[in-house]
Amino acid sequence: MSARERWMRELRAATPHVDVREARQRQQSGAILLDVREAPEWAEGSPVDALKLSRSQLEFQVEAALPRTEDEVLLLCAAGARALLCAETLNRLGYRHVTVVEGGFRAWQAAGLPVAVPETLDPVWQRRYARQMVLPEIGQAGQLRLRQSQVLMVGAGGLGSPAALYLAAAGVGRLRVVDDDQVDLSNLQRQVLHTTARVGRSKVQSAVETLSALNPDIRIEAVHERVHSGNVDGLLAGCGLIVDGSDNLPTRYLLSDAAVKHSLPLVYGAVERFSGQVSVFHPGSARGTAPCYRCLFPEPPAPDQAPNCAEVGVLGVVPGIIGLLQANEALKLLLGIGQPLIGRLLLFDALAMDFRELKLPADRECAICAPGRPFPGYVDYAQFCAGG
Repeated sequence: MSARERWMRELRAATPHVDVREARQRQQSGAILLDVREAPEWAEGSPVDALKLSRSQLEFQVEAALPRTEDEVLLLCAAGARALLCAETLNRLGYRHVTVVEGGFRAWQAAGLPVAVPETLDPVWQRRYARQMVLPEIGQAGQLRLRQSQVLMVGAGGLGSPAALYLAAAGVGRLRVVDDDQVDLSNLQRQVLHTTARVGRSKVQSAVETLSALNPDIRIEAVHERVHSGNVDGLLAGCGLIVDGSDNLPTRYLLSDAAVKHSLPLVYGAVERFSGQVSVFHPGSARGTAPCYRCLFPEPPAPDQAPNCAEVGVLGVVPGIIGLLQANEALKLLLGIGQPLIGRLLLFDALAMDFRELKLPADRECAICAPGRPFPGYVDYAQFCAGG
């Protein structure tokens, strides 16, 4: 007998084991069933409600996946050997109640216990997103999550162009793009969704052509309308997130209010001259702590104090940079990874090449998102901002 065989025999003798039926009963009583196989094996099925954490990533991710060392953990692999090695690792890390499931997934299947088979990506999708799926924070499960996501993209201009391009490229399954404007020659210095040949055409139809050519397997829904209080709820139907690429205050305030009403995250961006800013407004994630747009700007400024890009100008790459940051925040939110810019305002100065971050607290007396305050209804911001 080799030294390794003796060590494995000793490890097995020292590690508690349980058969698959008792493992299922313990799982239903609150124990954590941890499937330590690899992603290609999970694609063929995994026990229902099992937590998936491959042996190759165990030491790197276990503290986040299993923060309480006193929890009962049931380890399952294909047949048992890998689970033994994982048990030894968890014991070294201080987990006190670790048990190996005898026979692993093969025995689980043979016993007819419930198995969840995930939706799978076809080979073309696998190849398209290979560089994303190799990231342990995303994997196939994250890519499928993007595929099942739906985003409301308001604005197909300077901010919406880069944001929509990278959300489509990343594989967000459905983008609803809303804009009531046409492509103008003056747009093309920054609005990279469009081309000279499309001047005079609807921006949303131009966006559909560009995004569909980039990724024909996702669905792009074009809505040639201006967002207003009468249609905003319908535009949000089925969406899990809003990206605000608008360029006017009435739309920004309305989208923020709608995000509060529907408890959705709003990815905000704004640009002017050589500077821009980006944040995530999501009071629904923590009422009284996470702000909305009106916590930052309680009332719209007078029209003469809010010039647009046509009046003050903008360097073309600035909305590109801010739009990419918005896409980054949107993907983090959809995937449930990283730290979104909730309660933080990121400021960018292109001339100084400087990023600054400001803390953004919630206004506990906010007219829209204060804790316990019912939604007051939509305001006619177009009239309000015009001073009517």
